[in-house]
Amino acid sequence: MRLKDKVAVITGAASGIGYEIAKTYLREGAKVVVADLNLEAANAAIKALDPNGGNTLAVGMDVANEDQVNKGIDATVQKFGKIDILVSNAGIQIVDPIEDFEFAKWKKLLAIHLDGAFLTTRAAVRYMYKQGTGGSIIYMGSVHSKEASKLKSPYVTAKHGLEGLCKVIAKEGAAHGVRANVICPGFVRTPLVDKQIPEQAKELGITEEEVIKNVMLKETVDGEFTTVQDVAEVALFFAGFETNALTGQSLVVSHGWFMQ
Repeated sequence: MRLKDKVAVITGAASGIGYEIAKTYLREGAKVVVADLNLEAANAAIKALDPNGGNTLAVGMDVANEDQVNKGIDATVQKFGKIDILVSNAGIQIVDPIEDFEFAKWKKLLAIHLDGAFLTTRAAVRYMYKQGTGGSIIYMGSVHSKEASKLKSPYVTAKHGLEGLCKVIAKEGAAHGVRANVICPGFVRTPLVDKQIPEQAKELGITEEEVIKNVMLKETVDGEFTTVQDVAEVALFFAGFETNALTGQSLVVSHGWFMQ
């Protein structure tokens, strides 16, 4: 059990990638906090993940709300006594060409991805530094941390920004044994991606099948979606790596879409 007795907070964990990471961490012995904008969904998730109770906590959290973030991290430490791992996973997607992109939507997306990463990181490392036992900060980037796609100006901007934040936290946290790394998945068939398919088909004037084949999976080596399990295994790897030898890095999980 690679995460035995570790305490992990995962944002956006009521479904999709975050839920799979929570399930994987529990399997490996961690205590898991499911933080999600939808508290009802978070409660449903922990009932499914931890039927006997005791190893999970549901927290309602808008990651762009400073007060909610601080209270959620405080609640984690109050229940479990510490925090060892933060997975900053919460995110949204909005697609539109730049000339039509509403400023309010731009700000909303950046707030969730970047403000959320900053606020949760700040709240978590304050405890991690005091504990003196190190920790792991994991950001959910994307292939769009490396590459650009049409219609995704704020998303690509935000995902690139996470790499910069990660590198700063890696340098600042090193003296405290706190590591920071980024996971960069390709397209994962989650509700977030399913929503994009018809939106991109409409904007690009092509069929949904063409969006999948010629836009989302065109650059992969095998025409396959990345799975939530693929991403969760990388999150486990980063969380379980105990030294500063692996920090400030990003790992692309994309069926070869982007090769470093």
